[in-house]
Amino acid sequence: MNYGYIRVSSDKQTVENQRFEIKNFCKRNGMIVNHWFEETISGTKGVEKRELGKLLKKMKRDDILICSELSRLGRNLLMIMAVLNDCMNRDVQVWTIKENYRLGNDINSKVLAFAFGLSAEIERNLISQRTKEALARKRAEGVALGRPKGSKSKVKKLTGKESEIKNLLAKRISKSAIARIYGVHRLTVAEFVKGFG
Repeated sequence: MNYGYIRVSSDKQTVENQRFEIKNFCKRNGMIVNHWFEETISGTKGVEKRELGKLLKKMKRDDILICSELSRLGRNLLMIMAVLNDCMNRDVQVWTIKENYRLGNDINSKVLAFAFGLSAEIERNLISQRTKEALARKRAEGVALGRPKGSKSKVKKLTGKESEIKNLLAKRISKSAIARIYGVHRLTVAEFVKGFG
């Protein structure tokens, strides 16, 4: 089964360019797209929150995912690598048109995936190193890092719900039940109630 995947970041962009590229590619290679998946969503959103996540779950061994370029799969290298790794482990192929990749479970794909993975690890390490250096410089300049001692946020998860919670407590509803009602931990309710005085 061949799947065409199209993603744009905003509704101001059009999916037609990507669809045109995929259709032309398939025509040249004597293929057809059995199913199209389109979405308008930022590439920074997790794969599981996108149509791409549903598509990946649906795909089976020897299926082909065709997209215009790797960047359609995710905004950063780590996200793209995770998608490619998942596909390779399940023998799903990923074909891109602009970069001309044919990623499957062969040795070339694994070497390419290793190179991507190494790049991603280097990128992570560089970001971490830059962050550590910036923090060390700030400390050396005498800048106090983190939240000031003794300061707590004035706004809590239950701020604005005081009267509702007082009413529930008056009706002898337990703190655990109140926590479930508001989707917070029991200790959050207990701590909040302390502030009633």
